[in-house]
Amino acid sequence: MLISLSEVMNCRDQEIKMSVPIGFDVFHQSKAEYPVYEKSELSLLLISDAAKKVRISAQAKIVLKAPCDRCLEEVELPFDLCIEQEVDFSRTGQEQAEELDEKAYISGFDLDTDQLVFEELLVAFPAKVLCFEDCKGICGVCGANLNSGECGCDRTALDPRMTAIWDIFNNFKEV
Repeated sequence: MLISLSEVMNCRDQEIKMSVPIGFDVFHQSKAEYPVYEKSELSLLLISDAAKKVRISAQAKIVLKAPCDRCLEEVELPFDLCIEQEVDFSRTGQEQAEELDEKAYISGFDLDTDQLVFEELLVAFPAKVLCFEDCKGICGVCGANLNSGECGCDRTALDPRMTAIWDIFNNFKEV
């Protein structure tokens, strides 16, 4: 959703509170898609302390569903987003680029709330999604979920793709 910041930007000590819906139902990251399981509205507070400067405070709660990186079971990922940003419209695009302060959620004098939430989710998304910390994963032979119990497969045999590395280690063994 696009929100015009021109009204709040041109008046000092202007404050606007609003709630806006989060407009996406799927979070796209790289080549993966994660469905949004639950989402609250985005509570926005827009404050102008100085001319052509807007402080953005926003809060939202989002729960995504993602597969566990080890066992592929679906996991709920809750996010409590607390966003604090300041936008200075007196700076040119060149000045912002030089300071590495480009904001993709600002287009002209409009705030794209979905892009703002997307960027915060991108930063907060975990590097590894696990159903629980000591997840055992799946069997490399039969694909059974090892959290449910042992499958009985012989997993002690060396993976044939690792034989070249194994040979290197054997050549450098101390005798």
